[in-house]
Amino acid sequence: MIYDIIIIGGGPAGLTAAIYAARAGKKVIVLEKESFGGQIVYSPMVDNFPACPHISGVDLANKMTEQAMDMGAELESAEVTGVFCTESGRFVVETDVGNYHAKSVILATGAKHRHLGLPNEDDLIGNGVSYCAVCDGAFYADKKVAVIGGGNAALTTALFLADRCQEVTIVHCLDNLQAENTLVEQVKNRKNINILMNKKVGRFLEAAGTLTGLEFTDTTTEQIETLAVEGVFVCIGQVPQSDPFALMGLTDDLGYYDFDETTTTNIAGLFVAGDGRAKDVRQLTTAVADGATAGLAAAQFVTALQG
Repeated sequence: MIYDIIIIGGGPAGLTAAIYAARAGKKVIVLEKESFGGQIVYSPMVDNFPACPHISGVDLANKMTEQAMDMGAELESAEVTGVFCTESGRFVVETDVGNYHAKSVILATGAKHRHLGLPNEDDLIGNGVSYCAVCDGAFYADKKVAVIGGGNAALTTALFLADRCQEVTIVHCLDNLQAENTLVEQVKNRKNINILMNKKVGRFLEAAGTLTGLEFTDTTTEQIETLAVEGVFVCIGQVPQSDPFALMGLTDDLGYYDFDETTTTNIAGLFVAGDGRAKDVRQLTTAVADGATAGLAAAQFVTALQG
């Protein structure tokens, strides 16, 4: 079977592209290796998406997924390992469950949580170290936890945990928070949230394979300090998921797809959308904007082929 459009990635950008492309009458399939909805499912609360205040990331992701399917898009769980273009101009998408064929492809592969890179970090995942408060916050009810980071994601996570945990400590390596003012004010007004600035985490403390605390250096005094916590949530940004396509010459030095808001690439019929694209602002609204643009562009490309 040859699809009109294959969308790689089932986050907000990919699902929006599916909605627009399917609505344009194209045969569309979305391939996603993890959970449909992408990184938004890890957001405890989304307050900045127009007309949907106070909605959880999971609920918003479910609504997007249902809408894409209602429009006629197919959704399949598959890990894409590569894409190549045939001599006839058709695309072959290689996955762990077989090959798919299409007239056009949209790369909406997004990004994943960035790790600190500490020696025992991977070993402690699930044993005190987490990257998702929605997933793991309940395990730390009435306990002391830390959130590493100072952006919107870190502060949103801290506020979510403050409703469940005895005490939440934000640990940030800079001297100011890089979050929206409304979030900063909310955090400062919560009595069980502490903020530690200029602290660079250097080690996870553990006993018997379980996290017991953090060791960090004060960047102003160079003193080494410790903090006893039973859980830590790492919120220091994301990295693009573009590795399977690195040899196609699509990415910049950081691994982001190096193309503008038109979402077109230097390969006819191949488009890019979402947080994996090189841009200054990465928000839910910019992801869905990319998705709409890419979905329409791919649909127009397919129509021209049939033409």
